[in-house]
Amino acid sequence: MSQATLDLAQPRIADAVPLASAPGYWKAVRQRLLRDPVTIAVTLVLCGIVFISIGAPLVAHADPYVGSVLGRLKPIGTPGHWLGTDETGRDLWARLCYGGRLSLLAGILPVTISLIVGGFLGILAGYVGGLVGTLIMRTMDVFYAFPSILLAIAICGLLGNGLSNSVIALSVVFIPPMVRIADTVTTQARQLDFVEAARASGTTTMQIIRYHVLANVLGSILVYATSLISVSIILSAGLSFLGLGVTPPQPEWGLMLNSLRQAIYVQPYVAALPGVMIFVTSMCFNLVSDGFRSAMDVRLNK
Repeated sequence: MSQATLDLAQPRIADAVPLASAPGYWKAVRQRLLRDPVTIAVTLVLCGIVFISIGAPLVAHADPYVGSVLGRLKPIGTPGHWLGTDETGRDLWARLCYGGRLSLLAGILPVTISLIVGGFLGILAGYVGGLVGTLIMRTMDVFYAFPSILLAIAICGLLGNGLSNSVIALSVVFIPPMVRIADTVTTQARQLDFVEAARASGTTTMQIIRYHVLANVLGSILVYATSLISVSIILSAGLSFLGLGVTPPQPEWGLMLNSLRQAIYVQPYVAALPGVMIFVTSMCFNLVSDGFRSAMDVRLNK
């Protein structure tokens, strides 16, 4: 996956910044979201996936680590294993439920870290500008010289496999595009009249950023962060598929896809289930991000 994939998710921010401070803007955004059936539907699907993953002990009664040599690669619909079993006889429904925990964690945590770190650096660069802004943005440009997936693989290869190292690698990958988005919307926001008035009245830089700039840029940054979650889930699954992410026998969708790839000619439907979960979850996050972006764009809601 190239760096251009991250840039394709960039929200339309040209008109969002000045209106974020208008009275009733966020109330109107919420009302438009509630009138969007697609966003509501995919949000319910996401809530179901999160509930199943968190409540895995309640919905999956089988042990995801215990297998049976005699029960290997059972088909979908097998009594006691309604989604079949994997290559070592472990219940696939249980492993999908428990695997959702690590997959969602590996998808959301790097984006959260990059949102905090990249958002702070981008807002600082966009508002302060000058030497500080140039230093921050030129440093981020160094990371743009490497394709995202190759940079993640290189960091994981250096640090070793494991969930924590995978989170670190993906956080490093997502910080540069987050800084660029935050810098762009902050540069727009600092030119607004009320920001200029606050600066002329002697308000400190931190107060202006906290009370005036942040309120106008946070929405656009969150939209972009939401779109990155789907990319993060796919990349983390790819790292696990390559053996650089979660280690066996922990259940994780990318790792499950790797272990079941040799069974594709024996039980193709069973082997495809982890990939289906990755696809559905990433698509849901993409659609939620698109819905939020459309609700914030007044050009589409006049």
